[in-house]
Amino acid sequence: MTALAIEPTTGTRPEPPRTGCVITADGSYAARLAHDGADGAAPSWFPERWTLDGPEPYAVPLPTNQPEEPDTAVLPLSDGRVLVRRRADGRHLFSLLYPTGPGTGEVLLGSVECEELTLLPPAPDGRCAYALAPGEQSTDVWRVAGGAFGPEHVASVPGRCSGGVWLDRTGRLLALDREPADGDGPVKTVAVDLDRDGEVSPLLQITEESEDRLLLADPDSGLILLRSDAATPGELRLGWGVLGSTLPIRFPQALRLADCTLTPFAVQPGQTLLPESCAVALRIDGPAAAEGGAPWFGVWRPAVSHLHQLAAPVGWLAGTGFWSRDGVLALPYVTDDVSCGLARIPAPEPPQPREPVVQAPQAPAVQRPVPLGQAPLGGRPAAG
Repeated sequence: MTALAIEPTTGTRPEPPRTGCVITADGSYAARLAHDGADGAAPSWFPERWTLDGPEPYAVPLPTNQPEEPDTAVLPLSDGRVLVRRRADGRHLFSLLYPTGPGTGEVLLGSVECEELTLLPPAPDGRCAYALAPGEQSTDVWRVAGGAFGPEHVASVPGRCSGGVWLDRTGRLLALDREPADGDGPVKTVAVDLDRDGEVSPLLQITEESEDRLLLADPDSGLILLRSDAATPGELRLGWGVLGSTLPIRFPQALRLADCTLTPFAVQPGQTLLPESCAVALRIDGPAAAEGGAPWFGVWRPAVSHLHQLAAPVGWLAGTGFWSRDGVLALPYVTDDVSCGLARIPAPEPPQPREPVVQAPQAPAVQRPVPLGQAPLGGRPAAG
């Protein structure tokens, strides 16, 4: 699981671009927009690829014939190439960059003409890249890399969409947060089937009036993280649930810190059918971060009623990182002395299962399963 982040400013480094680091779904590569930071002069921006699947991470700069603009977006593919999105005259231009010895090779892919366009998180297959272009009445989904003939229009979703979370390992099902085109109604998350001409189906609706946005989903365990005001009207809180479950969404008190904003950015993979055991990494922004201080991060599991708050490594590309299957969190960082670093932090051990309590047998109660979207907020006691 990945997220876009803001690169921290250290020493005399110039202000970074809006987006910092993007990691492939399998954690093999990352890409960011770096700069030369030459002696207080105007920074010269260039794409940079990080290789993360070896013993030590290393970076390869991918400069082209001219410096990039600070709003150039980058996205790594699993074959080591880096997609770049540039703006020019109302168009969004796409290219693939790759190292060629001392230079940089570039494959021009084409362009999409629209006012607003954002790259979606890296696709699970690592081969394709997608972008979201919201319009007045609908939102277009484009495959901007991995197709046969350059950018391809693959879906048109009614309403104005944002976000973007992949729901499977094949890159077929995409979750989007949708606002009605007329603005009359709260934001709800829908699932878009890219293999069926963008067929749309409801995915997340806790109550009719609540604003429900999906933040992360883990296809292995089914664990989902969301932000909603269903539990406390007027306050957006973090909640969790399980895709396809009949249990209600739960809103742990542990993820409700005063004067802080928590944003999940990575879920431990490989925990098949064990959503409550998954370790979740969250960026924590509080008053200190708002005043220029560094954000910190937390580690939490649904089965544990505690949020472990930890100091981030110096120079952390805040809000980015990935888990290994065995529960080690990797956080990318950059300092004046380390141009490509990866801090590895083991997750706190999950609690040991309690001994079962033997009770006299009772007649089973007959219960009717309730769909996830219709489940009450009470349900069983919240974990965490």
